[in-house]
Amino acid sequence: MNAQKRREIFLRFQTANPHPTTELAYTTPFELLIAVILSAQATDVGVNKATRLLFPHANSPQAIYALGEEGLIPFVRTINLYRTKAKNIIATCRILLDKHNGKVPRTREELVELPGVGRKTANVVLNTAFGEGTIAVDTHIFRVSNRTGVAPGGNPLEVEQQLLKHVPEEYRHDAHHWLLLHGRYICVARKPMCWNCLINDLCEYPDKTPAPTKGI
Repeated sequence: MNAQKRREIFLRFQTANPHPTTELAYTTPFELLIAVILSAQATDVGVNKATRLLFPHANSPQAIYALGEEGLIPFVRTINLYRTKAKNIIATCRILLDKHNGKVPRTREELVELPGVGRKTANVVLNTAFGEGTIAVDTHIFRVSNRTGVAPGGNPLEVEQQLLKHVPEEYRHDAHHWLLLHGRYICVARKPMCWNCLINDLCEYPDKTPAPTKGI
């Protein structure tokens, strides 16, 4: 895909959704960090249901650490892998208190040292909480980048590097959210809704799905 096509794609995304953001509910960088840790192999809707109960009760490293694993589990037990995530969250809170004065660090290197935080989670926090032009590649972004031809790659890191290389700088901060939302609602895994896609004519996917026919 050439640079002109890529620019037009992100221009259309921007025109349709000028201020995209995460669908996770949060009010502070710490709340976002906890929500993203919980979101692995879980839906944003499910995470929001859990944090809607948790955050009014405990929304700081001190308060959540004071709960301990057994105190945290009742708030997150509806989420997949809740025991492992509860363990990681308590350990993360301890590190934040011991090493970062209770603050969420602002470098990827420090973030990925936290239990339950990988490169994708760190990139989400850096982008959404701190306004950096990072691009977190989840399953939706990986699929859309490869399917459309915007940034093909064999693994998430390759796709991230291609996006950082090819997305025009003025669109880089919001690219993560545009691609994620497009993959979540339009360019879905099994049957992409190509007939309802605002970049259909620019996309390089060879097997575009026709609109479903209505019964008589």
